[in-house]
Amino acid sequence: MTQDQGLHHTEYDSRLAAYAVIVDDRDQILLALWNEAAEPLWTLPGGGVELSESVEDGAVREVSEETGYDVRLGRLLGVDTIVVSPEERTVDRDRWFRGIRVVFEAEVIGGRLRDEVDGTTDEARWIPLSQVPDLARVELVDVGLRLRAAAG
Repeated sequence: MTQDQGLHHTEYDSRLAAYAVIVDDRDQILLALWNEAAEPLWTLPGGGVELSESVEDGAVREVSEETGYDVRLGRLLGVDTIVVSPEERTVDRDRWFRGIRVVFEAEVIGGRLRDEVDGTTDEARWIPLSQVPDLARVELVDVGLRLRAAAG
């Protein structure tokens, strides 16, 4: 069997990513300021899962990289898929993109809040849930909060 047997080549790029919804006891959500959009937008901490790691390990690593916090994952809140046309992609591509986003609930168990250095986010901050509707944010923030509310 050759290495390519059994693999299906697609007409689009795909990316598996894992994110965390972290809300503290003061009703503040931990968000990261994503810097790859035309304007900086707030997003859930998280990102791409490496080939050699589990989705859970990817979520924990990404939260740590972007916020400085060590977290323990809680419930799997859901899986969200986004489809982006070549024209809408933030990087210059000629292919469609499908993002598979796994969203967990999580809690901080250690570490210290800090900003990411040389990454895709510039700042991490606790933001009152009441202020989220007024934030410049990616729709993943709303998706995460909806999934959390649905989970009870």
